[in-house]
Amino acid sequence: MSKVLWNSLLVSPAVLASALVGAALGSGVGASEAIASEIPADWMPTAQANQLAQPTEFSATGVDLSGAIAQVQDQDAPSATETANILKQLTEYGSEADSNLLTQVTSVSQLRDVQPTDWAFQALQSLVERYRCIAGYPDGTFRGNRALTRYEFAAGLNACLERINEIIAAQIEGVLGSDDLITLQRLVEEFGAELATLRGRVDALEVRVTELEANQFSTTTKLFGESIFALSLSEGGNSVGGETDSGVQFGTRTRLAFVTSFTGNDSLYTRLQINNLDAFSGTNTFTPEGDLKFGVGPYQSGSNNVELDWLAYETNIGNARVVFIPVGGIVPDFASTITPLDGDGGSGALSRFGTRAPIYNMVEGSGIGLNFDAGPAEVSLGYLAQNAGTPTRRNGLFDGAYGALAQLVFKPVTGLQLGLTYVNAYRTDMLTGSQLATPVSSLAPPDGLTTISNAYGVQLGYDTGTFAFGGWAGYTNARILDQGLKGDLGIWNWAVNLAVNAGPPGSQFGLVVGMEPQVNRDDFNGALEDPDRSLHVEGFYQYQLTENIAITPGFIWLTAPDHNDLNDDVVIGTIRTTFRF
Repeated sequence: MSKVLWNSLLVSPAVLASALVGAALGSGVGASEAIASEIPADWMPTAQANQLAQPTEFSATGVDLSGAIAQVQDQDAPSATETANILKQLTEYGSEADSNLLTQVTSVSQLRDVQPTDWAFQALQSLVERYRCIAGYPDGTFRGNRALTRYEFAAGLNACLERINEIIAAQIEGVLGSDDLITLQRLVEEFGAELATLRGRVDALEVRVTELEANQFSTTTKLFGESIFALSLSEGGNSVGGETDSGVQFGTRTRLAFVTSFTGNDSLYTRLQINNLDAFSGTNTFTPEGDLKFGVGPYQSGSNNVELDWLAYETNIGNARVVFIPVGGIVPDFASTITPLDGDGGSGALSRFGTRAPIYNMVEGSGIGLNFDAGPAEVSLGYLAQNAGTPTRRNGLFDGAYGALAQLVFKPVTGLQLGLTYVNAYRTDMLTGSQLATPVSSLAPPDGLTTISNAYGVQLGYDTGTFAFGGWAGYTNARILDQGLKGDLGIWNWAVNLAVNAGPPGSQFGLVVGMEPQVNRDDFNGALEDPDRSLHVEGFYQYQLTENIAITPGFIWLTAPDHNDLNDDVVIGTIRTTFRF
């Protein structure tokens, strides 16, 4: 083989790589921009993210090569040393290749998105069929109009290098003609400066990325925040036959959550909270009916103290998702609550009752949850104890108040969920409804009555994307175990709800109509039965002002507080503003 042919073959990898680079640059997005797009903006300060995402030296339609090409055309051909440096740079790119990402093709017809009318068809046909030097994606596409990443560049370059090495090793003469050699030499001369410039820009970006990574908050942890500002007021009757004595309440529930991943397939949640919103049940209405979800629990007072509100670690064990919860666990940590208005107070329904079926409120505290999602069906199991950290009699993980849940959810079609739920609980109740229906929270304070409960619920939810509706029905048999007051209570509750997306993205109208937990049967000759029936009517409009700010005015109307017609209706009005960051 002649010396000229050998020299030409040696520079062929550089030329073919240049062709790949030229195709990428002509696609409309520069390599630097593609690299910047792979870095999530929420992992770096906003100003730095914006700076990195806007490569100022690139035009809107790609790299402007006209000036650089003119300069090269006005100069002599690159020297042997310059050519060697270019080859060295390209070899370094090729060493990063992962050829498994792409699939080698032997005919341009195998690339189903490449048409004979495409402007680069002839070039692709030559590279594929003559040199076997172009790889396609596993789905049989070439994707010629999308941006080129460094990995894809390296993969394509690696395929060319391997093919050229095969040609050299086999000493195949005649594959490259004199016209090919002239074209290759011209390409090397024309794009040598651009390749060097591109490498300089990539190196500069790598330095900046390294600096950002070194100064970021954490390599394993992300910080999320939510702050609710709430103006609230109650007017009307209360549960003791009087009038609510309500001033305007203004307060906040603010949460900071740290989400950490150690393996990429697990999550550690650590959440801090301040909640200074007193419950209306302890100050005005004197019944858990109508209490706000973003306020504190029934009859409790808010505080400006920072507390560890939630600590949980979830990971996969086989095909199941398992959650270990030392602090602040609730059912949504490991199971679907199905209702479309469950936003845990920050979005969706305003009240505790409207957020999710009351049966779920019986399971909270410390413990473990498991979820197995098989597609058409989903199984959830959980056990949470309220005083697991107290190793005394009638406390601890197994001797104190607890709630255990088993749930089966059917998902026959997209958007539709039907759930069947069972809860066994000791010394816990549903935290909403009449005083008689919440015997642990409301009766015989401060510790309430001692009960063991078996609760059954059915939930339905259907989301079309434009609107969603759902509802639930539940029955709880609560057995009172206190001396002198042993017997059963039968407690019913139900609700229907509707959410309609309207306005800016994230905005929706919401409506809830139902009956909060009511005792309609007892073993005490009716002494612990609720005399009448109260309806819960709740409406709101969540207006998404910006991506991070939502304003939600709404109301809660109780027709007979505490399920007693002797009490005048009560209306609780609120304006909830939610900031998320």
